[in-house]
Amino acid sequence: MLSRVAESMFWLGRYMERAEATARMISMGQRMAMLPGTQGRSEWTSLMQATGASLPDGRPVTEADIVAQLILDQVSPSAIQACLSKARENGRAVRTALTQEMWESLNEDWRYLESMDTQTARRQLVHILEWVRNRAAIFRGAVETAMLRAEGYYFLRLGGSIERADMTLRLLNVKYFLLLPETEVVGGGRDHHQWMSMLHAVSGLRAYHHHYYGDYAPWNIADFLLLNQTFPRSVAYSYSQIDACLEKLAKNYGGAHDCQRTARGELDRLSRLNINAIFDDGLHEFINDQITKTAQVSKEVSDAYHF
Repeated sequence: MLSRVAESMFWLGRYMERAEATARMISMGQRMAMLPGTQGRSEWTSLMQATGASLPDGRPVTEADIVAQLILDQVSPSAIQACLSKARENGRAVRTALTQEMWESLNEDWRYLESMDTQTARRQLVHILEWVRNRAAIFRGAVETAMLRAEGYYFLRLGGSIERADMTLRLLNVKYFLLLPETEVVGGGRDHHQWMSMLHAVSGLRAYHHHYYGDYAPWNIADFLLLNQTFPRSVAYSYSQIDACLEKLAKNYGGAHDCQRTARGELDRLSRLNINAIFDDGLHEFINDQITKTAQVSKEVSDAYHF
C-alpha cells in the first residue's frame, strides 16, 4: 500500500473517532454543568483544558465558547466540524479504497454544521451531539460489515484505536482539571455525579454495573476506563486493538517496527498495573504519561510507514 493511502486511512480513523469522542466529552460537560450548586463555569473550563483548546482571556469559559471552539470551528483540530471535514478530505483522497457505504456515511450531511451560528447550535446542542455520534456509528458499521480485512482496514482501525485511547485519557483529565479550583467537592454528592457522568459519556453505565455490581467508587470507575480488558472504550482495550492491528501490518509488511514494540510494552504494563498504585502515585501524572506514550506510538507509526 502506498504511504499516502496508509496515511489517509490512518487519519480518517483518527478524525472520525475524535469527532465522536469530543461530542461525548461535551455531553459529559453539559451533564456536569447542570448539577445543583454549579454555574457550569469550572466544568466548561476543565473541558477546554483537557482538549487543549484555547481559553478565553480574563473571563470564565461559557457554553457559547464550547460551541464555538469545540463544535463549529473549521480549523481547530479539537473541533467537531473541523474533524468531520478532515475525515471527508482523507476519505476523498482514497475514495477507491472505501466501500460505497463508507463514502456515503462520510458524504451525507457533511455540510450540516457549516450553516449554523453559535446561537442556533446552542439551541440544538443535544440534537447536534447525538447527530455526531450517530454519524460515527453509521461509518463504523459500514467499515465493520463491508470492508476487506486488508492493509487499509488495519490502518483505519489503528488510527481509530490510538485516538480512542488518547480521548479516554483526556476525558479522565476533565475530572482532574475540574477539581483544581474546588477540592472541597471530593467525596461529596457532586463528586459522585461527576464520576457517573464519565460513565454516561462513554455509554458504559450498564457495562460498569455488570462488572462492579453498582459500586460507583471513583477508583473503580478509573479502573474501568483505564485498565479493564473487555470494555471497548478503556485505554487497555484500545491498546489491545493497537497491538492487534500492528501485528497484522507487521505480517503483511514482513517485520516489526518500534511502534509495535512500544505498543506491546504499554499493553503489558497496563495488564500488570493496579488502580490503587496509580492513585497512590498520582492519577493525573499517570494520565499525562500515558497521553505522551500514545503520542509516541502515533509518531512511530508515521515513521515506520513513511507518512
